[in-house]
This record gives sequence, structure tokens and C-alpha cells, in this order.
Amino acid sequence: MPLCRIAAGSTRRPKLNAVQEAADLFRCHFSADTTIEVHGYEVQSGVSHTPLSREELMRGARQRAEALGTRLSGTAEPANFYVGLEGGLDVVTEQGKRRVFLESWAYVTDGERGHFGCSGSIEIPEALAEEVAVRGTDLSVAIDDFAGQAGIRDLQGAWGVLSGNLISRQESFRVALVAAFAPFYNRRLYQAARSAAR
Repeated sequence: MPLCRIAAGSTRRPKLNAVQEAADLFRCHFSADTTIEVHGYEVQSGVSHTPLSREELMRGARQRAEALGTRLSGTAEPANFYVGLEGGLDVVTEQGKRRVFLESWAYVTDGERGHFGCSGSIEIPEALAEEVAVRGTDLSVAIDDFAGQAGIRDLQGAWGVLSGNLISRQESFRVALVAAFAPFYNRRLYQAARSAAR
């Protein structure tokens, strides 16, 4: 029975659950009898505690995955795929007004090539945007204060608070992961597209 080992650059339960849920969805695209193991490791993103741009979110996700690949290479724990997940804000100007969106990003690499995926976005209230983007408060602290709860990051996340629990933090990362893994599990289509572009 084939074994596919996925190393994720986090030990937080919502992120690891998201990786497992995504893997359960695309597992059969590798082969019907593939077994997937997900292992979490604590690695640094190399970006600020709450990224404030799409570029910083993408860089944080990539750096987590690459740091993990470097850390595990040459050990008894190599993986087929290395995953970096990064959540944060994308601050944009639209018709002269600042708009701030919460996003979840994933980067997946097999050690040779890598791909990004994103969850989509949800606009955050101006008061929360001001606290995080201007005052520099960590989003996990600000959302706890904003919602009057504790430990939201390890539960439904800011996504859950903002969407009235219709979309959780875990779900947002699952979507990002399914998208980031697509060139690997849907390899035939992506290879055909590359060939046609040449």
C-alpha cells in the first residue's frame, strides 16, 4: 500500500486538521490505496506575527514549507510534501478607501517544485483593521478582545467570528490546501497545460 507523508509547518490543531481534511479529499487522485500521514512541526515563517499584505502572506507560507524541507532533509523523517500555512491580512485601497481582508494561504512543495493556494477573503471591520494594521496588535489577541472570548485562534479562528461560524479557520486553510495541491494531484492536466504552452 503506497504511503504519502505530508509534513506541515505547524502544530496548531486547526491547521493540521485542515491538512488531513484536504488530503482525505484528494488522496484517491494519487491512487485508490494511498495512505496519507500528516505530521506537524513548529517552524518560523520569517514574516511578522500578522502579515499585512498578500506578498507577505505568500512569503510566510513558502518560507515555512522550505524551512521544514531543509530541516527534514537527510533525516529519517523525509516527506513527500512540505506544507506551509500562513494567515493574515491583505490591505488594499479601493476607490480611495482602505479595505482590509483576512486571507489564508498555503504553499506546497515536493522539494523540486511548489505551488500556492488561497482560501478567498473576508473583509474585516474597520475597528479591527485599525487595531491590527495600524496599532500592530497580533490578530489572535485583537480578535479575542473584539469577540470577548479567549483562544479563538485554536477554535473557529477569526474566520469563524467574522462569518458567524459559517466558515472556520480550519475550513479556510482546507480550501487553500486543496488549491495548492492541485498541480500535484491533478498532474496530468497541469502537465498538458505546460506542454501546450511551449
